Amino acid sequence: MSVVTIAHAAYSGGSAIAEKLASVVNYRSVDREVLIEASKRYGIPEAKYTEVLETQGHWWERWRESLRLYRITLQAAMCEVAQDGDLVYHGRAGQQLLPGIRHVLKVLIVAPMDFRIELVRAQQGMDVESARQYLRELDRVRGRRFRAVFNDDWQDPVGYDLVLNGARFTPEAGAALIADMVRRPEFQPTSESLKAFADLTTTARVQAALITSSKTRNVVLNVKSDGGRVSISGILADPDLEKEIVKIAQGVPGVAEVETDIEPPPIEYMHP
Repeated sequence: MSVVTIAHAAYSGGSAIAEKLASVVNYRSVDREVLIEASKRYGIPEAKYTEVLETQGHWWERWRESLRLYRITLQAAMCEVAQDGDLVYHGRAGQQLLPGIRHVLKVLIVAPMDFRIELVRAQQGMDVESARQYLRELDRVRGRRFRAVFNDDWQDPVGYDLVLNGARFTPEAGAALIADMVRRPEFQPTSESLKAFADLTTTARVQAALITSSKTRNVVLNVKSDGGRVSISGILADPDLEKEIVKIAQGVPGVAEVETDIEPPPIEYMHP
């Protein structure tokens, strides 16, 4: 039931390595399927997820939590897709969508700019300088969008278990190296890691249900799950909304019990 997430720079050879790895270990190869799952489950156009993750954002996004909806529903969709394990995910943000799970091997594939330029030229027929500018813009936008959505740097090697230089490996060699790693005992499921994944899934499902409800979508809440017992905490100006929150959470698969720790806003907030 192991899972491999492969983050890779554009034109680094990462996609070819991921596809070959899936074939070698007989895992499902998953890329945009997570966006499709999120779109199907939560009624958000797939194109909107692509826009949020891959295009230049608007300055006003920093003043409102417009990206929470996409981050939360993407994580919930990723958990659904990964339910049966045995998959290689090489779409966006796998290392962020499945955090803290022992049997998830997180891989980063990078490559020197000159190597990437040659791939762009071969595939798109650009001259050297045009290819360089194209890649720089891709990297700039992707890095900025990732920070906006996940508040993190996707190229930070600390977030990964394995970092490969795509210029040094053929798809076959890269896949063989990762396959050896994912077969190691350190990345096999345990009762603890399966529970951690189940708790993450339940938490993500509840968060997604709350943020996609017209009654609770604008409420920021902390949600935690422990073996089906869900704890929800936060600040509510409308105390009657607590009943709706509990009702929504109780309707989520995997939830056995719901407890809340809801507080009213500070007095100075209510009466400035």
